[in-house]
Amino acid sequence: MAELKTKKTTASVEAFLNGLADEQQREDSFRVLKLMKEITGHQPKMWGPSIIGFGDYHYKYASGHEGDCCLTGFSPRKGNLSLYIMPGFERYTHLLKKLGKHKTGKSCLCVKRLADIDLAVLREMIETGFRDMGPEGPCAHVQTTKKPAAKSKKSKDSSRSSR
Repeated sequence: MAELKTKKTTASVEAFLNGLADEQQREDSFRVLKLMKEITGHQPKMWGPSIIGFGDYHYKYASGHEGDCCLTGFSPRKGNLSLYIMPGFERYTHLLKKLGKHKTGKSCLCVKRLADIDLAVLREMIETGFRDMGPEGPCAHVQTTKKPAAKSKKSKDSSRSSR
């Protein structure tokens, strides 16, 4: 089985964000960093070269594929900011309708800039997604081997994108 590329590292989150060339993206990233720290109670960690994650969980699919991932996180990408709401968006369609200009993938919410969206709705999505990933949340249906770091943590199988 192939080794996962996205692993938690010891690289500096602040150095990574300060190295962003686009001033607006850097400013938005620091706002999301602060927001996710407040919501999760976790310190941010770099996952691979460009994802900032909060908390972690171990997942295992029925196929036997397993790995570790952050409970929530984000990544400043070329042209947008990707926010990872790990349970996916099926249960959050009512919030997506109120969010503003965005695109979604399986567990990835892409926005061009924070000014395009309602930050209160974004906060609610991050809070709900983080809580749903916890041991008592509706996404606790996959066997996990790690305990939650601070508040809550969770596993999932069907809405985890491949890394």
